[in-house]
Amino acid sequence: MKQLAQFGEYLILMKRTFARPERFRMFFKQYIREIEKLGVDSIGIVLIISFFIGAVITVQIKVNIESAWMPRWTVGYVTREILLLEFSSAIMCLILAGKVGSNIASELGTMRVTQQVDALEIMGVNSANYLILPKILSMVTMIPILVSFSIFAGIIGAFSTSWFGGIMSATDLEYGLQYSFVERFVWISYIKSFFFAFIIASVSAFFGYSVKGGSIAVGKASTNAVVSSSVLILFSDLILNLLLA
Repeated sequence: MKQLAQFGEYLILMKRTFARPERFRMFFKQYIREIEKLGVDSIGIVLIISFFIGAVITVQIKVNIESAWMPRWTVGYVTREILLLEFSSAIMCLILAGKVGSNIASELGTMRVTQQVDALEIMGVNSANYLILPKILSMVTMIPILVSFSIFAGIIGAFSTSWFGGIMSATDLEYGLQYSFVERFVWISYIKSFFFAFIIASVSAFFGYSVKGGSIAVGKASTNAVVSSSVLILFSDLILNLLLA
């Protein structure tokens, strides 16, 4: 029953959030600020993690499926499919749920316990629309860019194992990356990431906005936001894979 009540509160909050902004100039400035804080500041961690994951995937596939019966380009082919279909969308968004989700929840939770949200309401401002909508839109805007960076960095990491690790020929890896390429897989990765971005931003904002208590409650809300976002991302990943397969 508690989860059902929370879901109802979430829907009510989203209804307030997706209202027409009262002052578009202020909304746009907030939107740009959130893009920089939530999206641009996440590029570094996305590039670093994707680079090493791409390198590790290549090494593991080379070591574990190497066989005289399999073509040498299989490693590149499997690496590409993993990066496109799962890692650069689902797994990367799980990582961002920890970084961005906790940031959103703690920021809104702190504003709630310090009565800044109440001050906005007293001034007649729709605080949900003013605080949450720019975060959701900025995440949905930046996610395709972050996914593209993730795919690019993963491929560079894969090539690095060939250039510097010497585990296989870069030519074979390149052929495998290009072999039987399906453009639809890239679009599937983008579509999935849009849903994941909305989950991260809206769920984290809900837990932060709904904080009741003091600073301890803010920390608990941040933890709940990350856990709930991660579970919902995995669940929606399963559903989207069934629908888009």
